[in-house]
Amino acid sequence: MDTQTNPQTNTPSDPDISPSASGAAGQPAALSEPTGFIPATLDELRKVVWPSRQQLFSESVAVILMVGLSAAAIAAVDRFFGWTSLQVFR
Repeated sequence: MDTQTNPQTNTPSDPDISPSASGAAGQPAALSEPTGFIPATLDELRKVVWPSRQQLFSESVAVILMVGLSAAAIAAVDRFFGWTSLQVFR
């Protein structure tokens, strides 16, 4: 993609390229970003799209049902193979 430069600031005018990514006037690019683990974590948590209460409830019910069905299927297969091995190795 061909990028043009803005003659007044001598920075790329492409919106995908930010001037802070390369560091303006020799300054480090991370000055405006939070430093440390806790501020960075809080900054990331602010970006999270949290589910609604209804969505959280319905998806939790779906997960619980699927885990229950999977456990029942595994138990049924286990009992079948246990019964079969008793019949064969009697």
